Amino acid sequence: MQLPSEFVKKYQRLLGDEAPAFLASFDQPSTGGFRVNPLKAAPKEALAQATGKVEYVPTGYRGPVVGKSLDHASGAIYSQEPSAMYVGEVVDPQPGERVLDLCAAPGGKTTHLVAKMGDQGLLVANEIFRKRALVLAENLERWGTRHTIVTNESPVELEKQFSHFFDRILVDAPCSGEGMFRKEPAGIEYWNPDYPAECANRQQKILASALKMLKPGGILVYSTCTFAPEEDEQNAAWLLKTYLDLAMVNIKKYPGMDSGRPEWADNNPELAKAVRLFPHHIKGEGHFIAKFKKAESDTLAVTPRRRQHRQKRRRQAAGQLSKEERQLFSEFCARRLPDYQPNHLLNYGDQLYDLPAGISSVEGLTVLRPGLHLGTFKKRRFEPALALALTMRPAETKWAIELDHDQWRQYVHGDVIRKGEKRPNGWYLLYCQNLPCGFGKLVNGTIKNFYPKGLRF
Repeated sequence: MQLPSEFVKKYQRLLGDEAPAFLASFDQPSTGGFRVNPLKAAPKEALAQATGKVEYVPTGYRGPVVGKSLDHASGAIYSQEPSAMYVGEVVDPQPGERVLDLCAAPGGKTTHLVAKMGDQGLLVANEIFRKRALVLAENLERWGTRHTIVTNESPVELEKQFSHFFDRILVDAPCSGEGMFRKEPAGIEYWNPDYPAECANRQQKILASALKMLKPGGILVYSTCTFAPEEDEQNAAWLLKTYLDLAMVNIKKYPGMDSGRPEWADNNPELAKAVRLFPHHIKGEGHFIAKFKKAESDTLAVTPRRRQHRQKRRRQAAGQLSKEERQLFSEFCARRLPDYQPNHLLNYGDQLYDLPAGISSVEGLTVLRPGLHLGTFKKRRFEPALALALTMRPAETKWAIELDHDQWRQYVHGDVIRKGEKRPNGWYLLYCQNLPCGFGKLVNGTIKNFYPKGLRF
């Protein structure tokens, strides 16, 4: 790989005797892997093709991922580079907590947080760029989460809504991407000697917003996929100097992982508590992770503020359900999901969502997904959404039909499926190999296909 000469000189100076092995690693193939979704049935095909475990992630595996497969389409796995998997393990969110993933797209680390939380509590996944936020929302829908909100805000705007609100915050900051050069060589074109410092300045602004949203006693995890000290140890040192109520938390180092390098910043020995993943030491791409704990305080604001301005930026105003709409949804649940207990139903136009517990309102936020998408109201009927199906297990409802693999392929292609089922007509959860696929409507032995057209393949 042709690396910029200034980049080579920089790391020859920083790494000394290590530099030849470090620079040679860029000519090695990048590593791939996937995480298994513990909220769903085991992905048989993906596990059969795995080449090994990721030692530091219980749900992590090395090996290829087939995008157009049952395991991937049903959200049983998520393709993720092995080094990046360690970030979610370090955040270690607990069920019932309020968690923010501030720079969340495309969703790899967010889905990991959902899994660690057992999809219990509240997770706000934010992305400032709308196109990337839409990808994030789609990936979270496939993963199958009921308690996640996807927002499309700047950190500065988000901090106005969530003052000292979150138990844990992940800032997987936009960075110079040096650790991804061999996986994404196009990133080399954007690199110049001043780029890391520019990124570091932007990262400090994001971190400043994050700390305004972190509760006293809360955990902040800062990560990058770059080797640059300006964005790594030097930003960690900046945090410790600027915010005296922050203390670094030691991160467990598995074989092949390096400690942070205090000599690359201000020689504060605390910086060694961070972790570096170098590709010449570990089978993965480059990453830096630092973990901080905020001091406890007697004064704690835990209620999100409402703002009355900027309403025009929001996609649609959330409304209350009409009597007819409430009845239609109640009738659907009574037969197909008798145990489902919604938290707070919101109607966005003709779209029905369930707002997670832990937050009372999304007023003032630019929201792409205000919780679980339940379905669509049409003239005198309710159509359940794919997102709802992907959160379900076949055992949750008697209205479920099993598909074989060929029938699943018909389904994701958008075809009508002829089953000859002698069952009552109506909506059924469709599943294959115990993995939810979506909803279909049985009419006289034929399943009408409602798999979204934009997802068909």
